[in-house]
Amino acid sequence: MKRRVLTTALVFGWMAGSAFAADPVPALKETPMFADQVKSGALPPVDKRVPEQPWVVKYFAGGEGPGQQGGQLNMLVASARDTRLMTIFSYTRLIVYDDKFKLKPDILESYEEKDGREFTFKLRAGHKWSDGQPFTTEDFRFFWEDVANNKDLSSGGPNVELLVDGKPPKVEIIDPLTIKYTWDKPNPYFIESQARAAPLFLYRPAHYLKKFHAKYTPEAEILKSARGGQQSWVAIYRRNDVMYANDNVDLPSLNPWVSTTPSPAQRFVYMRNPYYHRIDEKGQQLPYVDRVIFTVAAANLVPAKAGLGEADLQPRYLNMRDYTFLQKSAQTSGVNVRLWEAGSGSQLALYPNLTTNDEEWRKLMRDVRFRRALSLAIDREELNQVVYIGLAKPSNNTIMPRSDLFKPEYATKWADYDPKLANKLLDEVGLTKKDSQGFRLLPDGRPATIVVEHSSEETEDNDALALIADNWKKIGIKMLTKPQTRDNFRLRTFSGEAVMTAFAGAVTAVPTVNTSPKEFAPTMLGGLQWSRWGMFVESKGKQGEKCDLESACKLLDYVKEWETGATPEERRKAWDKILASNADEVFSIGTVNGVRQPVVVGPKVRNVPKEGYYAWDPGGYIGLYQPDTFWIAQ
Repeated sequence: MKRRVLTTALVFGWMAGSAFAADPVPALKETPMFADQVKSGALPPVDKRVPEQPWVVKYFAGGEGPGQQGGQLNMLVASARDTRLMTIFSYTRLIVYDDKFKLKPDILESYEEKDGREFTFKLRAGHKWSDGQPFTTEDFRFFWEDVANNKDLSSGGPNVELLVDGKPPKVEIIDPLTIKYTWDKPNPYFIESQARAAPLFLYRPAHYLKKFHAKYTPEAEILKSARGGQQSWVAIYRRNDVMYANDNVDLPSLNPWVSTTPSPAQRFVYMRNPYYHRIDEKGQQLPYVDRVIFTVAAANLVPAKAGLGEADLQPRYLNMRDYTFLQKSAQTSGVNVRLWEAGSGSQLALYPNLTTNDEEWRKLMRDVRFRRALSLAIDREELNQVVYIGLAKPSNNTIMPRSDLFKPEYATKWADYDPKLANKLLDEVGLTKKDSQGFRLLPDGRPATIVVEHSSEETEDNDALALIADNWKKIGIKMLTKPQTRDNFRLRTFSGEAVMTAFAGAVTAVPTVNTSPKEFAPTMLGGLQWSRWGMFVESKGKQGEKCDLESACKLLDYVKEWETGATPEERRKAWDKILASNADEVFSIGTVNGVRQPVVVGPKVRNVPKEGYYAWDPGGYIGLYQPDTFWIAQ
């Protein structure tokens, strides 16, 4: 069938706040922190620092804006590696999700999509890096030609999101502000890859990184700048090109705050970016807060320190078990403890290993009746009340109601507590013989004892597994748990040694039609229920095993339907098939979702939503709500 050409312009402003191309820019006010530097000539005035058409923020997720400039925001982190959190929290991307999960231009002034295969990006005139150098399509050209297609820096070639049927795009630099990417067929992964918490950066600060690239600078000169004894220009380049890790203080940035503290350290200081591209309706340049401080503390001490007021904003390293203490501490420290909805398909999910090495267990795990029986035997409401104090929702490991793809049956199918039906299904499978303790026997005479392997140290997870073990005992299935290190856990799963694992549920909890559904199909090594099938797909057949269970293999066909869908309707149909199949086939066993995530907010911090969605993707934890709009009441 000849594909219908569909042109979609996903451009020009959004209800959550960007200015239309024709919108007048309000009169700009100089940022108090920079007034002296502007007066001395060390910095240009604000109207020379922001783009000609900045993003004018008109909507504030916390409902307390516009705010006022100035102040300091203190946060606690667990290690020096958490410098990456500033990249995640800042959530400054070419394209971003708003708090309604709609994609909007951010760094880009606009973008246009044609037939899912041609994408034209328009940059903001006058946009500059944090060091004042122009941000142009030269930064995109440098990445494409000199990084993605440089065999020394990218031995495997361009990222998989940039390939369609193994072929890269045609990249055209139209002018200093316009760039076009074109494929022969639709590339549904391209736009989504830009809005992730860990995005595929399509650009680099070329003016800075050329100093460490052998195409532009003699290697001998590059080696003179070596730190840590690197002996090649490639190692030096990689050490400096750390846009995600954000631990090179010299690397120019487009984020609202720029690092000033070399790593490692115990205290990281981030100062406001003088050239940041967002302003508010009053003409004030964002971010509102002058500096953000990350102080390193032991993860187990973060709740106590946050409760005592040592953090002005603390979303990380807190759990529901800390809530009572935090609330009590708030009475004296004045902090506010908010409960956001955690974004996960299931707070804890069980993954039957369909590719386990044990032939007897493999046969059972691949029998849908067995998986359904295990799911039906879990009393999720009891689990919710006992472990999660009634604040979660019983559910399969599936998407959440916040997604416009959600259907109630995805959450409830084979998830009611029905031990009678579970017993009936186990009898049908052939597990009719029992030992003296009432546990069923496998066909080879072994007790039906499932060892559930996990790497969690969370009290809630251990309590949940104990309750599930009690539930399964009632249907003649014995469960034992085997805690271990994360590395060993992955190794045993990927090698097929594990029979069943317990881990967090689906990360893709609030997808749109344009979100990749790969997580719900055997496409990647990280899929705990079918890791060896995923390994086969990821390695292009060089490792693992080819999928040989028809119901699971169909998911690969459905993913292909999504990839080739020319319209949102076609992609929605593919998503529906994938989600319906996962619910009916019970490839993973969910428990509850919608668990609450405590977020500690200091008494003077404004514009942090009272209710929110807390997830890695989409949104970058607090990034979904634009922390550059948070402000400090003086």
